Amino acid sequence: MRRAGVLLPVFSLPSPYGIGTMGQEARNFVDFLAQSGHSCWQVLPLGPTSYGDSPYQAFSTFAGNHYFIDFDDLAAEGLLEPGEYQSLDWGSDPQRVDYGLAYQNRRKVLALACRRLMEQRPQEVEEFAAQHAFWLEDYALFMALKDLHQGAPWQKWPEPLRRRQPQDLEEARRSLAGEVAFWRGVQYLFFRQWSALKQRANEKGIAILGDLPIYVSLDSSDVWASPEQFQLDETLTPTEVAGCPPDAFSEDGQLWGNPLFRWDRMKEDGYRWWIARIEAQFRLCDMLRIDHFRGFDEYYAIPFGAENAKEGQWRKGPGMELFHAVTQALGPREIVAEDLGFLTPSVGQLLEESGYPGMKVMEFGFGLDGGGSEYLPHNHVPNCVVYTGTHDNDTILGWMDTLSPRELDYVRDYLRLTPEEGYHWGMIRAAWGSVAQLVVIQAQDLLGLGSEGRINIPSTAQDNWQWRLRPGQLDAALAEKIYRDLGLYQRRNGLEQ
Repeated sequence: MRRAGVLLPVFSLPSPYGIGTMGQEARNFVDFLAQSGHSCWQVLPLGPTSYGDSPYQAFSTFAGNHYFIDFDDLAAEGLLEPGEYQSLDWGSDPQRVDYGLAYQNRRKVLALACRRLMEQRPQEVEEFAAQHAFWLEDYALFMALKDLHQGAPWQKWPEPLRRRQPQDLEEARRSLAGEVAFWRGVQYLFFRQWSALKQRANEKGIAILGDLPIYVSLDSSDVWASPEQFQLDETLTPTEVAGCPPDAFSEDGQLWGNPLFRWDRMKEDGYRWWIARIEAQFRLCDMLRIDHFRGFDEYYAIPFGAENAKEGQWRKGPGMELFHAVTQALGPREIVAEDLGFLTPSVGQLLEESGYPGMKVMEFGFGLDGGGSEYLPHNHVPNCVVYTGTHDNDTILGWMDTLSPRELDYVRDYLRLTPEEGYHWGMIRAAWGSVAQLVVIQAQDLLGLGSEGRINIPSTAQDNWQWRLRPGQLDAALAEKIYRDLGLYQRRNGLEQ
């Protein structure tokens, strides 16, 4: 079946409270997707973001981001009074997320909601906690301890807590019982609202395409709770960390700093941690994009403490053995492999053996030397997901502004672009016309935005993950145009194929 989707992070939704949430505007977006004939909503990772605000660096790979909890919905069920949050400062620019204000103010409001939640429905929270015990108790305690230590990473906590001495952990659970209960309640509220939103989407024929980073943050409950699964020394310090080698885009490479997995240890227990991780993601989504897929074939290991990524080494990953274990445990699942970057024949073989669709990013395909031409529509294959650009790329119009005159001529000639139609629409139509089973377009490109709509510039730390829609920007006229075009290319939701 030919499908079409839209990439829009939850934080990019409109809301009066500083950041996109799972409330009415999210429901409006789902309705827009249905009205415009789409059948897929791709989101970025949903975990609780840490310093730098990147959804790819979270305090937990299992938990949900409490910033996304909608206050109006909590008020509607009696857990908040409107005056407790409407009068707070949520920022002056409705088109940019102010994470500082979200950090300062959302915690205060959620504390009120969770207190009433525990008074009114304690049994529901207890049942939720039991269902998610594999990760929730460690996460709630981790966040409570992080608050106790003024946000310091767990590597700087007192030694007994760093090493999870049972007696000290039990004492911390007793002394921080209120804080632990708060973080438990916050997760109940997140999962409850997300479940309702996902149900609404599914009822309208919209599948949620989630996003799973291959690595987790060093300062996370995942590493703190399961250090044996990661390449740490006897002091719980990483021996090597993740990144990418130098290339044409970066002479120093990319130093991500995430701890690497102990694939040998994971193999011994049948990849139990990874199976639990993927199973948890499929509670949140219907399909799952796995980031940096080439790292399962070979991963780049950089000595801990290195200033850049020049001195790294390629090491062997688990390959198909991991995905066989996942399929055996969970059954067949819809997984998309992010197969971008430096690829080798063995990565291609892994992708072929897995059967997962890879990604084709059209912005990568227009080099005048012919490099990257596999990303152009005439070379697409059915088993792939096509993007004009991803969250790491500029918008279509922003990207075109960076091209040389010769490159832009090539793009215009290849795509038969005209100013009357709009260059962004010409490129989007070419993607929809591809043989690919699924095409995903950024919401910013449907709106014809320039670089002001860019989500992220890789290897930069400032002003990322902030762009937001304005209320009503995705309107009925736009939905009608898209609905017509998706019908032309047989990608319309529910269309007989």
